[in-house]
Amino acid sequence: MAYENIRLDTEGAVAVLTIDRPKALNALNTQTFLEMESALLLLPSQVRALIVTGGGDKAFVAGADIAEMATIGSAQAREFSALGHRVMHLLERLTIPTIAAVNGFALGGGCELALACDLIYASDKAKLGLPEATLGVIPGFGGTQRLARAVGKMRAKELIFTAERLDAAKAKEIGLVLEVLPADQLLAHCKAVAGKLIKNGPMALSQAKRVIELGADQDLRTANELESQAFGVLFGSEDQKEGMKAFLEKRPAVFSGR
Repeated sequence: MAYENIRLDTEGAVAVLTIDRPKALNALNTQTFLEMESALLLLPSQVRALIVTGGGDKAFVAGADIAEMATIGSAQAREFSALGHRVMHLLERLTIPTIAAVNGFALGGGCELALACDLIYASDKAKLGLPEATLGVIPGFGGTQRLARAVGKMRAKELIFTAERLDAAKAKEIGLVLEVLPADQLLAHCKAVAGKLIKNGPMALSQAKRVIELGADQDLRTANELESQAFGVLFGSEDQKEGMKAFLEKRPAVFSGR
């Protein structure tokens, strides 16, 4: 499918979704969200890991498109927020691992997009933050909730209240990103990580992701029951039989995703 504001490239079992509006620093507008939604819903079945990044060398996603938002009213703002939440939720609930390759500004909606991914790696040129308070609003695509879950409630309050922009080193220090890479090595690093992920059982990764996400909102006993159920379900899969047979035969497993 042809898109105007994004690109979706596949390399075997790894796909790279690029937000590609470099003249607007890859800002998220309605069309971009709709294109992202379409791409995520139509991911090829062979894709087992997804990398999300920004086009150009300045921005991952600099934020939501202020030019589009500046003149809308409350009802339209609510609709725009709902659309953003829908896309972030879709990304978060993909059954495959997702990696944010933050190659530049990841502010506002860009930071929220990264937070909807499973793993975040950043360029040493990256800047991250939720500066919406400087515009008289708050994050509208899950930032208040996902940031608090990622770095803790008090730190999230500090970052949102002050609208501070973090450099990549500080973002790593507080646990917002996993690693900081030289700009010219970031995408290659993310592809290498994706390459490791796709060697493992896709059903196992899917269940691990589901249990971690759902369990985070439960008490420990309930969360452990979710884990136990998923553990049992996987023993009915071909992947479990192949994985354990390969281990005993001292060879790499060849997983089918069944």
